[in-house]
Amino acid sequence: MSPRGAALFDVDGTLVDSTYLHAVTWWEAFRQAGHRVPMADIHRAIGMGSDHLLDHLLSGDRDRDQDETIRAAHGTLFAQYWERLAPLDGAADLLRACAKRGWTVVLASSAHGPELAAMRRALDAEDAITAVTSSDDVSASKPAPDLVKSALEHSGVDADAAVFIGDTVWDVRASHRAGVPCLAVLSGGYPEHDLREAGAYEVYDGPADLAERLDSSLLAAPGER
Repeated sequence: MSPRGAALFDVDGTLVDSTYLHAVTWWEAFRQAGHRVPMADIHRAIGMGSDHLLDHLLSGDRDRDQDETIRAAHGTLFAQYWERLAPLDGAADLLRACAKRGWTVVLASSAHGPELAAMRRALDAEDAITAVTSSDDVSASKPAPDLVKSALEHSGVDADAAVFIGDTVWDVRASHRAGVPCLAVLSGGYPEHDLREAGAYEVYDGPADLAERLDSSLLAAPGER
């Protein structure tokens, strides 16, 4: 029997408290390459894949030969935090509550393999997770819809039977382009107004708030939208 519905979860900022660690490590990676980028601008770009993020934050006439060095520096700097990553309050409970209600739970992260593995260790909720997809599986990252579509393929359900949960406007836009409604959480630091303007269907303070209000959300039960 095919699954009745899929709950597709972003990880950084949605389930794991890593958004500002990414902001500061991107800031340092840019600084090392001779770029001065305001931290606030970097924060508002978190959630994009690195291919889009560099184009969004740096000038178009930059030396693009530096791009891979900047990405590598960010990865090395962020890796220093891997073993200290912490789940957001209620994250594991939310995943288990969705699985208990019959949702197929899929993680859809812009992270690469080892980084995503570190976040999964922090979450410690493997019993609730059916499948995982990452930037390693797609050619274009958020806000392109590729990652959401890959998560759908892993779940085995159509877009109209899925819900995406994320924390950035880039998550909302990617899920919208994939035809999947998005529930947003404020734990990544994006204002509610921005998330709703991007098209978020519902907005919650964080995973704990969503878990507590699950029965009145789009995640109440699969197949009941």
